[in-house]
Amino acid sequence: MDDGSVTVVLAAVIGLLAVLAAGIGGLAQIQLARDTAQLAADSAALAAAPVTFRPFGATGSAIEEAGRFAAANGATLTGCSGCEFDASWNPRVVQVEVAVEVDVLGLGSTTVSAVSAAEFDPIGLLGTTVATTGEALQ
Repeated sequence: MDDGSVTVVLAAVIGLLAVLAAGIGGLAQIQLARDTAQLAADSAALAAAPVTFRPFGATGSAIEEAGRFAAANGATLTGCSGCEFDASWNPRVVQVEVAVEVDVLGLGSTTVSAVSAAEFDPIGLLGTTVATTGEALQ
């Protein structure tokens, strides 16, 4: 083999490794954004659900509480269903959607979203939990 042909092959291998590294880095960035979005959605739903019944120390509505927790975890609240105030003792489910912007190496900006739901049963505040069989749990 000529010295020149080794240089060409080496340059091609280095180029291929650079592209592969960039691809793996981009996938890692997207996975991190997905994890961030899911964490933010989970915390926002859990924070908002009880606020539909009473403030419990929150300074705003359930939607505002969900937005605050989403932002604290690096996301933006994009939707909140079931976040209306409900003074009844009926169980309720809050579902939130959040978005996280991520700049993927070499591909530009993209949005990753996540959805999470949380159920709140005001009867649980009375201190008795009922199992699915109808027996009280200890």
